[in-house]
Amino acid sequence: MFTFPLSSILDNDFYKVTMQQGVIRLFPAAKARYQFINRGKHLFPPGFATALRSAVNSMALLKLSPKEKRFLQLNCPYLDPVYLDFLEGYRFNPDEVHIEQEGDQLKVSIEGLWYRTILWEVPLMSLICELYYVLNNASRIGDQAVIDLARHKIESYRDLGVTVAEFGTRRRYSYQVQRLVLQSLSTYGKGSFIGTSNVHMAMLHQTKPIGTHAHEWFMFHAARYGFKMANAMGLEHWVQVYRGDLGIALSDTYTTDVFFKQFDKMFSKLFDGVRHDSGDPLVFADKVIAHYQSMGIDPKSKTIIFSDGLDYDKVARIADHCRNKIGMSFGIGTNFTNDAGPEPMNIVIKMTEAHPQDGEWTEVVKLSDERGKYTGNAEMINLAKIILGIHS
Repeated sequence: MFTFPLSSILDNDFYKVTMQQGVIRLFPAAKARYQFINRGKHLFPPGFATALRSAVNSMALLKLSPKEKRFLQLNCPYLDPVYLDFLEGYRFNPDEVHIEQEGDQLKVSIEGLWYRTILWEVPLMSLICELYYVLNNASRIGDQAVIDLARHKIESYRDLGVTVAEFGTRRRYSYQVQRLVLQSLSTYGKGSFIGTSNVHMAMLHQTKPIGTHAHEWFMFHAARYGFKMANAMGLEHWVQVYRGDLGIALSDTYTTDVFFKQFDKMFSKLFDGVRHDSGDPLVFADKVIAHYQSMGIDPKSKTIIFSDGLDYDKVARIADHCRNKIGMSFGIGTNFTNDAGPEPMNIVIKMTEAHPQDGEWTEVVKLSDERGKYTGNAEMINLAKIILGIHS
């Protein structure tokens, strides 16, 4: 029988925490809707929705412990006391999650106040993955093999001379596998391993929680301010909340080319760098380098965080291309936490609609540098491309 590990409300990606503080401060009355997208066309066994419903209901028991609050106070000084007090009182509300199953097809949606629903995506995805393997009786390699494989990988990255963070919560094989991977990375990764996106795992292994914001931050800003202002207002509000901390900007919500038109000298100097999440990483790196040079900024003073479907070969190719040109680091997800035997799932949960305080429900879209990663209604995607002058 599948039992969700009621370990921590912080078993979530750090960018959800940082965005939640921003939403509470700037958009406390905004609402959001999210939808599960089954990119891999996975077939779900009978009873899956019932088991998922039970696991989701159990999440209402999660709460921030005094120890966890202290960890955030000591390691994340940009999270203010009012927000940490809020998080201490926060409880998941399972009524915000709607789950249906028709045959082998799963439907999951989320709706509610944005500052509340923002925390659902990552644990829901990890639940779906773990439950999928359990109910399909998919066996994995043993614990020691998981540890040894992660050790081999991190030692290989260290030999490449690159720094690596673990970003694999959303599509992990299981909670236990991620624990084992982090144990191995923490033990054997000195000189290369720099932290994890999972706040709970960061506390367990006394490493750095890593993350800033996700696509939904800019998607909401498009609903509130329009497509042309989404990037600029999203960056402006991030600076307003964090005053120079958490300075890695996500660049591909409406394509990188559109982003850099608004990533002016002020933003280029203020932000520490950008994150790559779609499209050809080498082409992206060249664009970033050229952008900084056009602003009179030394690219070597800035950093690109690469995070798109990475494995050793891809990291080695990127590192060889970028070395001595620009700073770089790598966020590796599924290849760390779901390389345990069965095929990794290809699923996402994305914001589909936003309701600003003084507005109405508005469909939102994401136009990444890879057409296969577009999300949203086709008509709204076409409208965004027209407004933003995207011709691909």
